[in-house]
Amino acid sequence: MSRTERLLALLQLLRAHRFPLPGARLAAELGISLRTLYRDVATLQAQGADIEGEPGLGYVLRPGFMLPPLMFSAEELEALVLGSRWVASRTDEPLGVAARTAIAKIAAVLPGELRDELDAAALLIGPGQPPTTVDLAALRGAIRAERKLRIAYFDLQGRGSQRTLWPFALAFFDHVRMLAAWCETRQDFRHFRVDRITAFEVLGERYPRRRQALLAEWRTQNDIPPQ
Repeated sequence: MSRTERLLALLQLLRAHRFPLPGARLAAELGISLRTLYRDVATLQAQGADIEGEPGLGYVLRPGFMLPPLMFSAEELEALVLGSRWVASRTDEPLGVAARTAIAKIAAVLPGELRDELDAAALLIGPGQPPTTVDLAALRGAIRAERKLRIAYFDLQGRGSQRTLWPFALAFFDHVRMLAAWCETRQDFRHFRVDRITAFEVLGERYPRRRQALLAEWRTQNDIPPQ
């Protein structure tokens, strides 16, 4: 663990508790000596952290101190890079551009040590994006705006149908994209493979329930934990 990571971890520990924590406990959780802990506390106090306490009595972080907004551990940075690379290679072009832009913004304001960690991330995404002719960005827009969709769809048996949907989620698997929606025809939740949607229209009408409520009910019905 780098010194930057250690200082951030110490702040997180203090922030998670309302009452003073003994120095021995803090040192044990961080895997450092008491002497190093005292030095780190002094460093944070010098940088403006309102940490009260002293050796033998414990330490508490008073409300009001804001953590530095862009401080990450090495694993957090790897998660961000891996996620952005997956999005860039597995979703639609606008979302891919947004992922690359977000990482560039993060990199621009990171401390030098962490920027080096970001640049050195060695987790890669292999090929495998499924082909699709459907405008995924338009589907995502309909979900965000809670707009009804009218689709032309062919099922696995090749039977065609017209459906009016309340779309609330889009799932990205390695080899298929699935649209989760409330189907007005079936009066129930249904899942539609995006590659089997031959045409769709985003309607001007909003569906009558909130997207969050539909998603929560769908998770409960399908025993899917929140992500």
